[in-house]
Amino acid sequence: MPRSMWKGAISFGLVHIPVEMHPAVQEHDLDLTMLDKRDFSPVGFKRYNKGSGKDVSWDNIVKGYEYQDDEYVVLTDEDLKRANVSATQTIDILAFVDAQQVPLIYYEQPYYLAPGKGGDKVYALLRETLRKSDKVGIATVVIRVKQHLCALVCMGDAIMLNTLRYENEIRAADDLKLPPASMKAAGISDKELQMALSLVEGMAEDWKPAQYHDSYHDDVLALVQKKIKAGQTKSITLAEPERKAASSGNVIDLVALLQQSLGKKPGRAAAKAAADNDADDVSLDDDAPSPKPRKTTSTTRRAPAKSAAHADSATTTKSRKAPAKTATSTTAARRKAA
Repeated sequence: MPRSMWKGAISFGLVHIPVEMHPAVQEHDLDLTMLDKRDFSPVGFKRYNKGSGKDVSWDNIVKGYEYQDDEYVVLTDEDLKRANVSATQTIDILAFVDAQQVPLIYYEQPYYLAPGKGGDKVYALLRETLRKSDKVGIATVVIRVKQHLCALVCMGDAIMLNTLRYENEIRAADDLKLPPASMKAAGISDKELQMALSLVEGMAEDWKPAQYHDSYHDDVLALVQKKIKAGQTKSITLAEPERKAASSGNVIDLVALLQQSLGKKPGRAAAKAAADNDADDVSLDDDAPSPKPRKTTSTTRRAPAKSAAHADSATTTKSRKAPAKTATSTTAARRKAA
């Protein structure tokens, strides 16, 4: 576990639980460096004095609050701490509420709370209390220079502190064009709802976070390797012209889409497919009676033989008569000529 980022105590009633705060998440963003496209050199940023234009080192930097134009009150970390010592050192639980009553939109940033020195027993007591009651502790805590609303949640063997957004930080959805709340006004039929519920039921599974990962991150790294192998490390890919979005007309048959999603075909196609399947089943059924193929085969075999014999006989007769006719014609021609 990395070094703690905050040390203090959880306080509710007369109970005092020393704790340490640790980050609960880590980012895996792509670390992209800004370059000058003229020579591909890295672009740097300087801390400089806007009055003199000279560089300023970290040792000479302090924080200040601008109370009027170009006039500041210097505030050090000690000043911020002394503004309210108890607020900067304690997590004050204000109430316990049902976990389901806090909408997901309010949750912001998670942190782990680990027991401080001598706080194991009371830490475990609060953890089990949260677990058995199925409630979360709503508290306030100051992190750096901001007071946060937060929720203390039991997660496994740990107590999680999840900072919450204040109500005035949540934007209302009144300006959005949303479908009506009732099914009838939204044009949703009972059949469509039941099919959608069936689709959800068919896709339901246990939560397994390990099977999900940032596939886009892998795709970008694969593209990097591809450009390296192709020797295109300095090539700049230009953006393609934007394509006009296809006009979305009226919603197509929602029932058909749900049926296809459920692995079924729409009504007519399903009926046709069923009819085809029935026909295939009849023609391929081994137990079905055959249509007496022997008689048909016998007739078929005799017909060619009879036709062949008849053809041979006719050809022979014509062949024999033809020469006689030709000879008679020749004799008559000679007599006429004489």
